[in-house]
Amino acid sequence: MGLIVSLVIGFGTALFFASILYWLDRYEKEPLLLLGAVFMWGAVVAAGSAFIINTVLGLGVYVFTGSAFATNFATGTIIAPLVEETLKGLAVLIVFLVFRREFDSVLDGIIYAGVAALGFAATENTYYIYSYGFAEGGWSGLAFLSFIRVILVGWQHPFYTAFFGIGLAAARLSRNWAVKIIAPLLGLGVAMFTHAFHNTMASFLSGLGGLAIGAAVDWTGWLFMFVVIVWATVRERKTLQKFLSGEVQAGTLSAAHFRTASSAWRQMGARLAALFSGRFVKTVRFYQLCGEYAHKRQQFAALGDEGGNVATLHKLRAELAALAPFVQV
Repeated sequence: MGLIVSLVIGFGTALFFASILYWLDRYEKEPLLLLGAVFMWGAVVAAGSAFIINTVLGLGVYVFTGSAFATNFATGTIIAPLVEETLKGLAVLIVFLVFRREFDSVLDGIIYAGVAALGFAATENTYYIYSYGFAEGGWSGLAFLSFIRVILVGWQHPFYTAFFGIGLAAARLSRNWAVKIIAPLLGLGVAMFTHAFHNTMASFLSGLGGLAIGAAVDWTGWLFMFVVIVWATVRERKTLQKFLSGEVQAGTLSAAHFRTASSAWRQMGARLAALFSGRFVKTVRFYQLCGEYAHKRQQFAALGDEGGNVATLHKLRAELAALAPFVQV
């Protein structure tokens, strides 16, 4: 029973956090199938591989040093950050390389990285809650470990890996080859550094005071990333306003469509209203297309006809024009 409860807490909370990230992606939702794939990569491939690699390398350190303290310190401070951020980041890199059309902005980088990391956290939290919580302390131990893993450090893995997603997004939107190479490496380096910093800090802090200090530092980092997300969301709204305004003049969109597309709250209201008019699917698709079209226009302005941007823009505009008469505002 303890294992089942641990699984429910580990995966249930991770999926809940992932739904928050999905909700924060206000103007151009990423495909649920792709988000599900990166979540499962984190939960199965990254977490499983990290457990094996961390264990093997940790044993190597112990054989070399003969010290349990040195082994635990090296594993937490050096091995785990390097291994885990690389494995989680591979999911984001695959999206970046294979599903390039879905990787349009800084916010996209954060979303894919965060969801992959939450998949990893789901498995890791389940293991910790059961092995070090329930197995060692029963239900009270399970409750205590759940509080630490979910409330105190629940957003840590997404926080680390988000830096790699930001680096990839910077590379995606730049013509400069130096930026294309350096930005992802810098993002991965920051992800590893913040991960290592957290683990190192945790190894020296103890007791309730240590938990309080660690939580204060961790939550400060989360607040910083939340500010970055708000900035990225505002930037996406400005992108829509900039590149959709011309479509009003061209007659593809009405002024009312433009106002709704440029407001996350109005979009939500339009979707709710469409539930009762039988046009929900077309309404959702229409406003999703508005976001995709604006981002593709931005990419065309920055990168030219990279990846067939012109043909994609024609296709998106034609679909927008076809759907517009069926979308009430």
